[in-house]
Amino acid sequence: MIVALITGIVSFAAGVVIRKKLAEGKIESAEIKAKQIIDSAAKQTEATKKEMMLEAKEEKIKMKSEIEKEIKVRRDELQLAEKRLIQKEDSLDRKSSSLDKKEESIEKKSEKLDETRNEIENLKLKEVEVLEKISNFTTDQAKVYLLESVKDDMTHEMAKLIREEESKAKEEANKRAKEVIVSAIQKCAVDHVAETTVSVVTLPSDDMKGRIIGREGRNIRALETLTGIDLIIDDTPDAVILSGFDPVRREIARITLERLIADGRIHPARIEETILKVEKEIKDEIKETGEQALMELGVTLINPELVKLLGKLKYRTSYGQNVLKHSIEVAHLSGLLAAELGENVAMAKRAGLLHDIGKAVDYEKEGTHIEIGLELCNKYGENDIVKNALASHHGDEEPKYIISVLVQVADAISASRPGARRETLESYIKRLQKLEGIANSFKGIEKSYAIQAGREIRVMVIPEEVDDDAMVVLSREVAKQIESSMEYPGQIKVSVIRETRSVEYAK
Repeated sequence: MIVALITGIVSFAAGVVIRKKLAEGKIESAEIKAKQIIDSAAKQTEATKKEMMLEAKEEKIKMKSEIEKEIKVRRDELQLAEKRLIQKEDSLDRKSSSLDKKEESIEKKSEKLDETRNEIENLKLKEVEVLEKISNFTTDQAKVYLLESVKDDMTHEMAKLIREEESKAKEEANKRAKEVIVSAIQKCAVDHVAETTVSVVTLPSDDMKGRIIGREGRNIRALETLTGIDLIIDDTPDAVILSGFDPVRREIARITLERLIADGRIHPARIEETILKVEKEIKDEIKETGEQALMELGVTLINPELVKLLGKLKYRTSYGQNVLKHSIEVAHLSGLLAAELGENVAMAKRAGLLHDIGKAVDYEKEGTHIEIGLELCNKYGENDIVKNALASHHGDEEPKYIISVLVQVADAISASRPGARRETLESYIKRLQKLEGIANSFKGIEKSYAIQAGREIRVMVIPEEVDDDAMVVLSREVAKQIESSMEYPGQIKVSVIRETRSVEYAK
């Protein structure tokens, strides 16, 4: 075993030595190959280096030549620009010298102008002095004289222009207005009933007066107390007069009295019973009348309270004209005029129907019928167009809409139509006197005459104080004063007449 162990160790040692030697031989061989490879790579690198250096030199030479060319081009451009700058400098120098010369020339001319201006001012002063000596006027006096002359000329030109423009405007406006209004009036046919502010009840005989009065006057007191109407029983044969501010109450009293006379039983209890029945009938009739007016005009969506107030207008009169009939006619005319002009027909009818709604309760409230009407329209939510038409139909406010103007025109047509209204003699005379008083208040007027029932005023002027041109201005001023201080239906024509006479007698 020892021998075997020794043999194994020797064999292992011999194997190790042999492997070592073989490894050294391989390493030596590898080193030789590596040296060869390194030498070969060094040679190749050197060759590549030389080639690259040659290429770099060639590229350098090429770039150098290109840069030199570009530098030459730039140098040429700079030289050309330098030449141009030099030329411009020379040109500017020449211009500067020229400007200096011109400036000197202008300064000399300016000095000459100042001298000339001073000479002109001196000449003007001398001329003014000479003119003042010749004309015997100072400068201020001459200015006043010139202003007065210009004022006279301007008055003449203004009057001439006013006449020309008025003539043109009147021709066109009258033609178109006549066509529209005539067409509307021809299409409108509304019945009118002229009524008074009192009611008359016819009696079968004068004996009935005693029964109406009753024992110790109890019947007449009951009638007056329950209706609020005064019964006037006088010497008028076979008639009793009912007087009161409230037209509805007056109508209730009239119907009640007629029924009591027909029935023959007249005593306080019967009077009270009859009045209650008539009041209910009148209320129903008022509502029905308002609804009929709306149906006739095709007006819808109106507050029920306003419908009742419309019905009340049946018993209200103005200058003897029935207000409901007047309102219906104004609504028809407003609608027709609106159709002619392409406006809202339904709104025009609504505004025309409600324009006098305040008259339904003007005996119950304080204020004009316009103020009361606006209050009612605001309360029941009426349209702004309706409210403006109501407020402006007598000129109290400026109309904001075309429909407001149409209602104003339709109201004037309905009120001024022949036979539509009645006027008391006293108020008629007062209106004519006021008309003449307005005309006579102007300077230069000798006399004035109201003619044609107050629809025309003829003014006679003093020829020495008012010339032909001033007549035109005077007629406009008189018309404006009448418009601002009077209320009247339709229009009033102002005619100014100037007449110069020369009288001599042959002896």
